[in-house]
Order: sequence, then structure tokens, then C-alpha cells
Amino acid sequence: MKDNKLYSYRLVMPALLLYSTLFILPAIIGSYFSFTDWTIGKDTISFIGFENFKTIFTDSELVDAIANTFIYAIIVVIFKNGLGLLLSLAVNAKIPATNFFRAVFYLPAVISSIVIGLVFTRVLHPEGILNATLNSLGLGFLALDWLTDIRIVIFTIAAVSIWQWTGYHMAIYLAGLQGIPADYYEAAEIDGAGAFQKFRHITIPMLAPSININVILSLIGGLRVFSEVYALTNGGPGNASQVLTTEVLKMFGSGSWGMGTAMNTVLMVIVGLISIPLLYNMRKQEVEE
Repeated sequence: MKDNKLYSYRLVMPALLLYSTLFILPAIIGSYFSFTDWTIGKDTISFIGFENFKTIFTDSELVDAIANTFIYAIIVVIFKNGLGLLLSLAVNAKIPATNFFRAVFYLPAVISSIVIGLVFTRVLHPEGILNATLNSLGLGFLALDWLTDIRIVIFTIAAVSIWQWTGYHMAIYLAGLQGIPADYYEAAEIDGAGAFQKFRHITIPMLAPSININVILSLIGGLRVFSEVYALTNGGPGNASQVLTTEVLKMFGSGSWGMGTAMNTVLMVIVGLISIPLLYNMRKQEVEE
């Protein structure tokens, strides 16, 4: 038994060593530099305590970037999972061309976010395909400045991300659905359960592991969003769609490496404080089910 344990540790040691070298160690070093005034061109690096963090939570532009990050994350978590679950239920049914629809819905997830951003920049232009189509259908009142109106731009970016990644979450839900034994549904039908009752009392509880995975993945992806914003608006118009990661890029680009590292540290802490307790509570519910 002891030899088996040692063998297991030896197997994971290379991966753990690689992970520690490439992720844990840089995170620790970055956490230290977030407390300094590390700036390009300066000969010395001074320890300044929490000054960078005070700036992050008092500067109006950075506060707005944090707010945009949370708005974006909440929207994509709700809609990626809601639509992903609906699509999985649809393609799990025995209908013609099921495999074709599964492939079509999943396809956007394999395309680069930068490429999708560049395509949708033209589609969502005030004189682009979307508004032209709406006008031709007599729905001109729905034609908006999707990427230049500061009131809706963050929602537009979220919608593009939802379009791209819903199929990915659909695939995870579909795997969970296909792992539910048909006997449960047959027994429920014998007891007189309707479609909604079967969905509520069988499908949702049995999908708990898939729901947990999808919620955590979409939440972390939402908080760490970068490529969609960078490709579609680069944080514009003005700073209306800036998020934490694009502000980090701005800080590093301007040579404020200490501030950029501090913002990265804030993002890391936010992701950890939200995702770890959420995962713990969701896993408890999963066990109880």
C-alpha cells in the first residue's frame, strides 16, 4: 500500500513541478511586485505598501472597469448556461440530423475569439449587416449603435461571447444528459410524472456535476475576459467597455508594471474568493442529491 502511494506521488510530481514553476511561482513573485512602484525607466523599485490597491479602488476608470467585469461575468454565466442547457435538451432528442445540429452549435467554440471579434466588428457596425437587415425588415427601431453606444456596448460584447461559447457548454450538458439512466424516466412516467416534473426531479439533480462545471468555467472565463473586448472595442468607446484585463494591458503598455501587477493580483483574488466557495457549496449540494 505504501509503495502504491509513493508511486502515485511520483506520477504527479512532474506535472506539479511544472505547474509550480510556470504558475505558482510567478503568482507569488507578482504578488510581491504589486506592492511596489515598479515602473519602466526607474532605476530602483520601492516598496509602497497598499498604494497601488488604493488607486485601483478609488480611480473612477478602474472602478468602472471592475463594475464592467462583474456585469459581463453575470450576464455570460446566466445566458451561457441557460441557453446551453436548452440546446442540450434539444439535440438530445431523437430528431433527424441531430449530429449535424450538434456540430453547428459547437462550431463557434473552435474559432478564435479574435477572429470572431473582427467579424462581428463589421456585423455590428452602425451600417453593418445586422442593422441593414433590421432596416430591410422594417425593424429599423431595433437598429442600434451596438459597439459605440456606451449604454449597451458591454451587453453587446457579452452577447457575442454567449453566441460563441454556448455550444461548448451545450456539449458538457449533453454529456451529462446522456449519462442519466432511462430507467429513471420510465419509472417516473409509470408514477404519472409530467415532463416538467421529470425535468425538475430527475434531470436537474442528475445534471448537478455538469451544472457545477459549466457555472465555474463560465464564471472564471467571464471574470478573465480579454480577447472579446480587445477585438471588438479595445475598451471603447472611451473607456465604456474597459474590463480588468484590458486595464492591465494598458498599465503594462504604459510602463506601470507595479500597478499592472496589482490589478492582476486583484483579479486573481476576486476569482479565488468567488469561485472556490461557490464550487465548495455546489459540490456539497451535488453530494446531498
